[in-house]
Amino acid sequence: MKTLLTGMFLIAMTVQVFAQNTDIEQEIIDLSQEKWEWMADKNVDELAILFNDDARFVHMSGSWGKDRELEIIESGSIWYKNADVHQVVVETFGDTVILWNRITLEAEVRGSVVSNEFTVTEVYQNQEGNWSMLNLTFSSVRDTHSIEE
Repeated sequence: MKTLLTGMFLIAMTVQVFAQNTDIEQEIIDLSQEKWEWMADKNVDELAILFNDDARFVHMSGSWGKDRELEIIESGSIWYKNADVHQVVVETFGDTVILWNRITLEAEVRGSVVSNEFTVTEVYQNQEGNWSMLNLTFSSVRDTHSIEE
């Protein structure tokens, strides 16, 4: 009987942890989608709150910090017009969550509209009850690329 109760307790705890992770994963998926909308709208006020002060951004043309990324978005030197998300994979590691998006990004770069396939890696950390983005990395891929789950 004691073994049965211990087993049931462990199952209940596993289900609870899985449910919590599922809730967190959905929250991050929703936040990521909002982030794409804020980028398209050049809403640097919301992005400034989301981006950690020490965040890093990796693009095809270089890597930089929060202030430069916000300047690029606000000025429109890269205008993230539309991120068509094809696939999302999320992994939770304690208070840190990594999200991978496979996207087709339509952007305006220095006056020219371009479309590129990317896998985008986003790293979030829960800091004092709020999600903070630590990293955003664009990796150029083929349109047949798939994120292994």
